[in-house]
Amino acid sequence: MVKRLVELMDVAKKKGKKVLSVAVAQDVEVLKAVTEAVKLGIVDAILVGDKESIVDILKKERLYKDNIKIVDEKDPSKAAAAAVKLVSEGKAQFIMKGMIKTADLLRAVLNKEAGLRGKELLSHVMIYDVPSYHKLLFLTDGGMLPYPNLEEKAGIIKNAVFVTHKMGINLPKIASLCAVEVVNPTMQATLDAAVLTQMNRRGQINGCIVDGPLSLDIAVSKISAEHKQITSEVAGDTDILLVPNIESGNLLGKSMTYFAGAESAGIIVGAKCPVVLVSRSDSAKSKLYSIALGSIVS
Repeated sequence: MVKRLVELMDVAKKKGKKVLSVAVAQDVEVLKAVTEAVKLGIVDAILVGDKESIVDILKKERLYKDNIKIVDEKDPSKAAAAAVKLVSEGKAQFIMKGMIKTADLLRAVLNKEAGLRGKELLSHVMIYDVPSYHKLLFLTDGGMLPYPNLEEKAGIIKNAVFVTHKMGINLPKIASLCAVEVVNPTMQATLDAAVLTQMNRRGQINGCIVDGPLSLDIAVSKISAEHKQITSEVAGDTDILLVPNIESGNLLGKSMTYFAGAESAGIIVGAKCPVVLVSRSDSAKSKLYSIALGSIVS
């Protein structure tokens, strides 16, 4: 079982080298991450974008160039479509966002002609390596679905469980986060959390342990659970934090990064291949971890 993000590199290598397609690749931090992943033997890469700009960055930053192909396409929309086509044709196994808006890349991924749109819900899964926590924390969904309903939350759980299983966490513990740890009829998130917990207990949601509603302190601290007299298998040992909406997920994730010094990795799952997608402000190291994660999941 992977407990720290740095371990993703070894896991990715053991899974075998994949081919990564990068859409609109002319971005310094993206190219630093991609070339390092290639150097480590995790992936070979096909960079789609403005070839002149890509080559300039590679030369200026003195980046590793072996096992890298460049497809020249200056128009961002056409570059995204070309990067997606590489995956649909089997020339690459997964795709990464470069200097392009998320919505524009997903439009190319979800294009019916591309053939990458599966039957599953698309959702975003982030992994945070928080120094003060004893294992990795998965957070979902803070980047894709704004206000998921009950059915969508069940789909979000399914996607997150798929990722944890790929990483050797066979029975992840999921905290359905709310502001309080009791069911309150005026707070929809607590109602959804209670139903998801019951669905899990009745076998409608499998491969995991779901409990909620749980407040964040109970989810990550056994001491808090004891003080509040909450008995839960998940309390203080959570693997997956299921957030009620995109704002809470975004704020919680950035709080872990900027206040707790957490490193992170992120992908979109639910399509026929993972989409490596992290914030433009994230470091090259975070992007490298995300590539390794995408390689493991693909």
